[in-house]
Amino acid sequence: MATLLHIHASPRDESVSAQMAKAFFEEVRRLRPADKTVSLDLFKTDLLPFDAPAAKAKYAVLAGQTPQGQAEQTWAKVIRYVDQLKAADAVVLSAGMWNFSIPYRLKQYIDIIVQPGLTFKYSAQTGYVGLVTGKPITLLLARGGKYAPGTPTAAYDFQRPYLETIFRFIGFEDLRVALCESTLETPPEGLPGLVSQAQEQARALARQLCKA
Repeated sequence: MATLLHIHASPRDESVSAQMAKAFFEEVRRLRPADKTVSLDLFKTDLLPFDAPAAKAKYAVLAGQTPQGQAEQTWAKVIRYVDQLKAADAVVLSAGMWNFSIPYRLKQYIDIIVQPGLTFKYSAQTGYVGLVTGKPITLLLARGGKYAPGTPTAAYDFQRPYLETIFRFIGFEDLRVALCESTLETPPEGLPGLVSQAQEQARALARQLCKA
């Protein structure tokens, strides 16, 4: 039995990324019914604010020290988020594009988990090394426009490149993407077909995961 962590980063249950995730996990349940899914809905979770105590703890760790007082208590909460991520055998992230980037709650979550000594380390000899290894991450992404490489709009895409970069930074090497584009540019009568194609992409990635 494997444990899958689903990081859901949309406030709308009917969003395209949510529909992609629904298709993905339906396929997983069909193929591997014993697998366990842990859901982390970022818009329904009281995420830790990365405020002064959290920043103080982070800089203490960067300096090779142990956080003290309130900073230590806050750091313990950070560790719980990281432990949840590391405990999963596979991670699935569903998110739409907001203002060419990612939803603010997803950025907050990333700012919580990307921490020295927990999800990455650094030395002058090796540089940065990710510590979340040995598991795949699947990105189920939706956006209103098209941002194909080499096109004028490619420079506006701060969603997929950022997510791929930051998760590779913390150690994910097996990274898979299903992408639904033009959700706002597609006429209403064409949207169901577009979503259906995106859901089939998601199912295909679920089948890949279940065969691994």
